[in-house]
Amino acid sequence: MKLNLQDIPRVKTISKEDFNKHYYKPQKPVVIEHFIEHWPAFSKWNLEYFKAIAGEKIVSLYDDRPVSCDDGFNAAHAKMPLKEYIYLLQNGSTKYRIFLWNILKEIPELQKDYSYPDLGLKLLKKLPMLFFGGKDSHTFMHYDIDLANIFHCHFAGKKEIILFDQKQTKYLYKIPHSLITREDIDFSNPDFEKWPALKNAKGYKTTLNHGEILYMPEGYWHYMKYKTTGFSMSLRAIPRHPVNLSKAIYNVFVMRHFDNVMRKVKGQKWIDWKNKKAILNTNRSILNT
Repeated sequence: MKLNLQDIPRVKTISKEDFNKHYYKPQKPVVIEHFIEHWPAFSKWNLEYFKAIAGEKIVSLYDDRPVSCDDGFNAAHAKMPLKEYIYLLQNGSTKYRIFLWNILKEIPELQKDYSYPDLGLKLLKKLPMLFFGGKDSHTFMHYDIDLANIFHCHFAGKKEIILFDQKQTKYLYKIPHSLITREDIDFSNPDFEKWPALKNAKGYKTTLNHGEILYMPEGYWHYMKYKTTGFSMSLRAIPRHPVNLSKAIYNVFVMRHFDNVMRKVKGQKWIDWKNKKAILNTNRSILNT
């Protein structure tokens, strides 16, 4: 048995009017296959280029270890110069990923290599974020703290994507006071005997290739797995829905700080309680469905 996932719609290119009508306003995902081929980044950006232009920059790295009370909210698992990390990627010897690396802040000259899609979203031009990963590395299923609308532009290789909207949260074993589901769920091959509620979840899937853009509506849950070594850039816009905007403000200014305090005060008991509560909450949701 597999997850109930439909393919994300694909278009070769799209107008602002069609994007707003069919995807942005109804908050539905779409893959745009041919939209950034005019960017210098399309042909220029590769691992060797980043090594040459930013090899000495220190980058924060993340892997798939379980959340620990010893770690702060989204705390990095390691740090090293970018050139050393790229060496590990090229040798296929790491599960470390780069997560939310602000290239405009670190390497301002890269801004000349891309432009902002004119599709009706007011993109936050100071927050272009890069993500790198080696073959088979993956994120936990999560949604972004700011519930942003996102254009996720992929470069090099292939990346598997699974999405769920917020209506599916009750089936996903969400961890309380966090933005992730249970970390021991393999969304590539879930165990439905252990996680039966997942059978009720309805989502989307696709595989991104070099130069393709995925539009992720605000607050969508996403799981991403690098089928090959690659990297992506996300361009984001604030939530359009007032409820989601208020949730984003709460997450940024209240939730993450509360969680950090509880980790310090309760230690591993806090993490263990949250993991148990995720199962109890999900089971209760099934009974009330």
